[in-house]
Amino acid sequence: MPPLLSVRDLRVELPHGGRWFPAVDGVSFDLERGEALALAGESGCGKSLLGRALINLPPETARVSGSISWAGSELTGEPESRWQQMRGSRMAMVFQEPGAALDPVQTIGTQIVEAIRLHRDMPARQARLLAVERLREVAFPDPAAGAEQYPHRLSGGQKQRALLAVALAADPELLIADEPTTALDATVASEVMDLLARLRERRGLTLLLISHDLPLVARASGRALILYAGRVVEEARTAEIFRSPRHPYTRALLRCLPRLDPEAGPRRRLDAITGTVPDLYDRTAGGCAFAPRCPERFGRCTESEPALGPAEGVLVRCFLYDGPERGVRVTA
Repeated sequence: MPPLLSVRDLRVELPHGGRWFPAVDGVSFDLERGEALALAGESGCGKSLLGRALINLPPETARVSGSISWAGSELTGEPESRWQQMRGSRMAMVFQEPGAALDPVQTIGTQIVEAIRLHRDMPARQARLLAVERLREVAFPDPAAGAEQYPHRLSGGQKQRALLAVALAADPELLIADEPTTALDATVASEVMDLLARLRERRGLTLLLISHDLPLVARASGRALILYAGRVVEEARTAEIFRSPRHPYTRALLRCLPRLDPEAGPRRRLDAITGTVPDLYDRTAGGCAFAPRCPERFGRCTESEPALGPAEGVLVRCFLYDGPERGVRVTA
């Protein structure tokens, strides 16, 4: 049986000064039914743009190439009418800012009903009852009353639950959750992630989680792709990434996490990665994109781009693992 979603050499390019620049650069992965996969990395690495490309909603100026197939059926090049049928009924996305994603002049119930009737031949009254049920399923307080509310009357956590109800309206198989806990306090964020876990178990949902929050990635996914400057630099089981990260970027991200250190006391400074993700229009070919920030770089890193290949049981894009036989780590 083919994967639920298969992506090959996906590129999302943006125009600038008469040239095209890849914000997502040759990403490939498979997503199996029922799996939870995370796309992780700093802001500006192309995670959200990749998620939008998967549902054929990239920026209007973008150019998308590569292959996206659903259960063995190619979607690339299909007309928008096919994508409209897929969005909602097969795949759905919870966007990063629910306040911006919800229509401010329509009640929550109306927006859920619209999503239901777009994919189901159902009378309005029956769709309204189902909309209330969807709100109940996402643990929205007083679902019947909540269906009559406008987005501006809701708290951040309620908006996130409402947007999740819209996404689940037509029973999709794949849910793409883009930074689902952004701007939520720790308690509400934990509740939202618990809710996603229950929905996955109850519905058999496949989840693609987009996040810069590595503890969240560890909690909610079984496998992760670490992105940097639009490219996958490491792919492995999530537990393996946290146990033994291979790529210098992955190791640097994990060093930035707060941790208990009784000897350092409350004044211990958090580690940080020097520099920033290179600007899209300043990325030049000929070297590893992470080299300017990498404490383990050596001459070869600035001369050519490493390939993504097997190393110690995972996939890594790094010359440290490009010895005489691929997979054997060499030192600088």
